[in-house]
Amino acid sequence: MSSLDQKEFNIRSVAKGKLTWFYIERPTSKEVEFLSQRFKFHPLDLDDVISRIQRPKIDVYKDYLFMVLHFPIFDKENRITRPSETDIFIGENYVVTVDCSGDLKPLAKFFQECETDKNSRERYLGRSSGFLLYHILDRLVGSCFPILDKVTQNIDEIEDIILTRPIPGTVRQISLVRRDLISFRRVIHPQIAVIETLEKGEYPFLKEEEEIYFGDIADHIRKIWGVLEDCKEVIDGLSDTSNWLTSHRIQEIMRLLTIIMGILAPPTLIASIYGMNIPLPGGVNSGSLLPLGILLALMAITAGAIFFYMRHRKYL
Repeated sequence: MSSLDQKEFNIRSVAKGKLTWFYIERPTSKEVEFLSQRFKFHPLDLDDVISRIQRPKIDVYKDYLFMVLHFPIFDKENRITRPSETDIFIGENYVVTVDCSGDLKPLAKFFQECETDKNSRERYLGRSSGFLLYHILDRLVGSCFPILDKVTQNIDEIEDIILTRPIPGTVRQISLVRRDLISFRRVIHPQIAVIETLEKGEYPFLKEEEEIYFGDIADHIRKIWGVLEDCKEVIDGLSDTSNWLTSHRIQEIMRLLTIIMGILAPPTLIASIYGMNIPLPGGVNSGSLLPLGILLALMAITAGAIFFYMRHRKYL
């Protein structure tokens, strides 16, 4: 098909020598038809390109590989990391990348760089399809680190808040970060097996040393997973600390209220007794202020006695 046909089918391409990189965003049945006519891909792989619910995987064929990968995209509105799928076909003389949702900006930026810059085109497409695939994966995996840094930064901020000024909003912040962390882990974990398969396999048509190049990508993925594991342990610890501090604050408040009620109970009892409309010894209805003074003094003495008793028992 011609370049015009590719444009009509929302397909862009850039070539250097025998190697061509085809780039597709938000594929439809028309783009799948183009791939079906242009290449001899398995029909099930083409069906996976249309599907939006594919798990990460790698299918190995005699003359090409088909990979489904997910990479994290941070949703600022909902404050959560969500997966974005990309499908990759790679043969000896071509690489086909399919951005299923159209929001993998690192991939689009890399393609545009190769499309517009001659030096980049010669550098990345002038060697082999395996070398180009390595750099595509390197760009995509590298885009995970800023999101990971944001997660660790949020955890550090929560830690500072918990240790300096515990506030009710901390619980919500911990919940949001934990939800984001769980989603991030769900995106990264399945990629490890796919990249390790790519690392350990032998694919002559890639013309590169898989263990060296894709081993570097696998190391980056494992590093990301290791940091996510550490973040999980930290956020779990911060959650336990927050729960303990909240429980401790409640206990302190209840302890203070109990002490106040204990101190006020005897004076309240005395006032209640002498508030009854019956003759009592030392009543205040005689017109003299002396009985009132005696009652106030008795209240003060009993309250003070309870206070000093609590101080003696180290309740205060």
